[in-house]
Formats: sequence, structure tokens, C-alpha cells
Amino acid sequence: MKKGIFICIDGPEGGGKTTIIGLLGQYLQSKGLDFLLTREPGGIAISEQIREVILNKENTSMDGRTEALLYAAARRQHLVEKIIPALKDGKIVICDRFLDASLAYQGHARGLGIDEVLQINRFAIENYIPDLTILLDIEPEIGLKRIAANKGREVNRLDLEAVDFHRKVREGYQILLNRYSERIKRVDASQSIEKVFNDVLELVRKEIERV
Repeated sequence: MKKGIFICIDGPEGGGKTTIIGLLGQYLQSKGLDFLLTREPGGIAISEQIREVILNKENTSMDGRTEALLYAAARRQHLVEKIIPALKDGKIVICDRFLDASLAYQGHARGLGIDEVLQINRFAIENYIPDLTILLDIEPEIGLKRIAANKGREVNRLDLEAVDFHRKVREGYQILLNRYSERIKRVDASQSIEKVFNDVLELVRKEIERV
């Protein structure tokens, strides 16, 4: 049986993940490839319910460790119920966020420690790590301005954090980029959507050809 391919699109807020994933879906469909598009936190019923708790704008008192544990729980259920079966079927799985988001947001920006949050998630994901993570890198000021201009986008609790928090998130992703340079590849998300997509598509094609 052909091995599935696990690709994650990740990065700071306002980087255009949703748009790029939609375009990737159109491309993969045009090539007749078997694929799955999904997101975190969410993707399946239980994880979507956890998402509502995590991102609810009223839950301002949520502790950082609680947040990290909820993400890990949502990730576990999503993985076993949706991602693993798709990979076993040989599909190309494109996921909006995965492990690295927790390491950047809760590990670095919340100050819980990247290695500490990684330990929580190792229990949740076992040995399932994306074959390729594409980091849509963007300066927080630009990303947050995009979010404010996009009236149709969901505004969640993390979007409302101060800009300093989002700077730390980006800093966290840079640490991960340096630590896991073989798996994580950076794309400049401040470019036009066409240029971003072409850069992403080049990385995705290489990964598909590699397997």
C-alpha cells in the first residue's frame, strides 16, 4: 500500500493558511490525487467542541497549562479519528496547524517551555509528526492588520492578545525553524497570495515526488 503524506501548514496569525490550503486542495484535485484537508484544533466533532472552549473570547481566565492540555487532547482525538486512517489509506493529508503551533504559542509565547509542551504532545501524538511543515512567516503587525481587514474571518481569543504576544509567537516559530530545519520550511507570507502559493506548491510537489 502506498504510504500517505502528512503536510502541515502553520505560522503566525494572518499568514493566509486557510486561503493557501484551499488553493492546495484545488491543485491536488486537478491532479486526481487522493487527499484530505483538515484543521486544528478541530477536524472532527470532539475536537471541534474543544476548539470552542479554547478559542471562546469569554474564556480570558484560562491558564496556560490548561490551554496546552486542551490543544493536546483535541490533537489526539483528531489524529486517531481522522489523520491516521487517511494516512493508512495512502492519502495526502494537509493540516491547518499541528504540533509546532503548540510549541510556538504555548511553549514559547506563553512561557511554558518548548520542551515541556513537546513532552505533553509526545504522549498525545506518539510518533506521528508531519513529513513537511510549511511555515507561513509574517510580521505580527502585518498579520493582525490583515485579520482586522478581513470582516468574514473568525476572530478568536488568541487574535485578541497584545502584539507582544504575537511577536513571541513568531519568535517561537523561528526557534523551531532552526531546530527542525529538515522538516520545517519557511515561506514569506507577506508576498502576494499568488507568490506565496507558488512557493508552497513547489515545496509540496517536492515532498510528493520524494515519497
